[in-house]
Amino acid sequence: MDNRQAIGSWLSGPRAAAEDMGADFGHRGRRLGLPADGPGSVAPLGRRFGALFIDWALCMVIAYGLITHGYGQATGNWALVVFFVLGVLTVGTVGSTPGKRLLGLRVVAEGGGRLGVVRVVVRTLLLCLAIPALVWDRDGRGLHDRLARAVQVRI
Repeated sequence: MDNRQAIGSWLSGPRAAAEDMGADFGHRGRRLGLPADGPGSVAPLGRRFGALFIDWALCMVIAYGLITHGYGQATGNWALVVFFVLGVLTVGTVGSTPGKRLLGLRVVAEGGGRLGVVRVVVRTLLLCLAIPALVWDRDGRGLHDRLARAVQVRI
């Protein structure tokens, strides 16, 4: 292996290096029995971040307009409370937050179907902590989804 190949494998990441050596990971969601693309496939990362941004912006508007009435320092804290309540209520009832609905995503249990209330609360609480949501597995699920045995899919 020459230096350019070594640097290229380092820049591409461990998954690309392993695939170059012959490892077959399959598509994201394969281990969960989900299709490679289309409805029911694992939601792409960009859409998930977009939905999170929409939901956070909505929570900031609600906190700013209805709770803090413009008092800036408390708005972020109240927005987190609104985010938690919004997540539990919407994911627990219809399976998606307003941002997820707008971008065509839904949260489902690993085997399909809706999440139970306890799993929705655990998932949303871990999402509010932020760090578990930043640790992903090879299927593209955050630690908050893994612990709640959930997956975000395309509608």
